Amino acid sequence: MKQIDLHTHTTASDGTFSPAENILRAREKGLKAIAITDHDTINGIEEGLAEAAKHEGIECIPGIEISTLYNGQDIHVLGYFINYKDEEFLSSLQKLQSVRDQRNHLIIKNLNDLGIHIEESELEAKRHGDGNVGRGHIAELLMEKGIVKSIPDAFEKYLGKGKAAYAMIERISPIEAITLIKKANGIPVLAHPGIYEADELIPIMCENGLAGMEYFHPDHTAEQVKHYERLAEKYSLIKTAGSDFHGFRNGEVFHGDIGCCTVPYSTLTKLRNK
Repeated sequence: MKQIDLHTHTTASDGTFSPAENILRAREKGLKAIAITDHDTINGIEEGLAEAAKHEGIECIPGIEISTLYNGQDIHVLGYFINYKDEEFLSSLQKLQSVRDQRNHLIIKNLNDLGIHIEESELEAKRHGDGNVGRGHIAELLMEKGIVKSIPDAFEKYLGKGKAAYAMIERISPIEAITLIKKANGIPVLAHPGIYEADELIPIMCENGLAGMEYFHPDHTAEQVKHYERLAEKYSLIKTAGSDFHGFRNGEVFHGDIGCCTVPYSTLTKLRNK
């Protein structure tokens, strides 16, 4: 049965592979389709679509992962089959990217206050074209400076929620993200719910148009996979899965490699029917 990976990142946000490289890696692994879902940007979509068009048997799904805030917790909402050329949608994304840059500034300030010297110009140098930069790039800088040994180490010591350099500013709500995605003719799906400890949010999101839930993710335990599969069935949500691939840094994959968490190709039909 052909499988698909519905959650990958590229150099348009905080991945290390170009959109074309993601497509090629998915094809090498025998996947039937892969989604490009960069953080708060659509800048990797056209390259992904163009590369997929060169090859038989592989599809590129235009997507996005929107960062939101709920009770002080980061909540990510995936959007699939979005009209990524919609002007109103693009204008909203510019505002989200501005918020991301403000957060980066606060994190760097916190690191400097801890005696870890990072210049904003160093972070800016990590930006690919008009793409985003974020915590993944800051983690990479911490690795390059020998402050941490790995990306997970950077999040555990400095960048994760409640850690030494963590910073949070106001973002749109998960409900606003659902509305934004739907206005762009997209299908909203809750990303990796096991990370949040906010299951009470799921029925609220469902009441506001949530269509699916990423029950299978590299950061979910086996028990969480079963738990969110049951919740998806309870709320009649489409069950999705994705590697959350961010490429490799110092030889280590962040989250999972392309194809490690997949669902059948028939899931795409369910998403399209929404």
